Amino acid sequence: METSILNTIAYDLIIDEIPEGARVLDLGCGDGSLLVQLQKLKKIDGYGVEISPEGVSACVEKGLYVYQGDIDDGLSDYRGNSFDYVILNQTLHFTKRPRFVLAETMRICRNAIVSFPNLGYWKNRLHILLKGSMPRNTSGEREWFNSSNMHHLSIEDFRLYCGLNDYPIKRERHFSLKGSSAHSKPVGFFPNFFAHFAFFVLDGEKFTE
Repeated sequence: METSILNTIAYDLIIDEIPEGARVLDLGCGDGSLLVQLQKLKKIDGYGVEISPEGVSACVEKGLYVYQGDIDDGLSDYRGNSFDYVILNQTLHFTKRPRFVLAETMRICRNAIVSFPNLGYWKNRLHILLKGSMPRNTSGEREWFNSSNMHHLSIEDFRLYCGLNDYPIKRERHFSLKGSSAHSKPVGFFPNFFAHFAFFVLDGEKFTE
């Protein structure tokens, strides 16, 4: 996959999910492309957190409210119930402390959008079965030793985790990509096997202060 495609995975689903005028925080917002689209199409009140100086600079150039920070350090600057939606799009599996990051996300949001590569995808299973080695990341772009991808997980892994931690799942919209584009192709049948990417919407209302 091209880097430009990887950077826009699930944008169409996120834009469809978020209502007009919502207050949104994008964790690991990159160059701010998603926030720009949400502001344009949904008139959101948008904010972002990004660890890379290059990403923050790109966001500032776009006129976005983004600060440089490491979400592994927590989100103590934000009170409970601060945002209608907090987005962890292709971000959670890169964190060193995913359990802490997700707990902090649930604390400050009414809704959390979580998307990540599905390790249970059939091509990943086949690769492990036939070659006996890890797939090239779960998005296909890097070898394991050259990737910052810290935590591989499947759709079923995440479902079980949400159940154990009493995180209510409002919706699941798992998907693969259509051809060489970043447009999402919904996968409804046995998604833990057939979907390349997971997409969850969690209800954070009960966790807000």
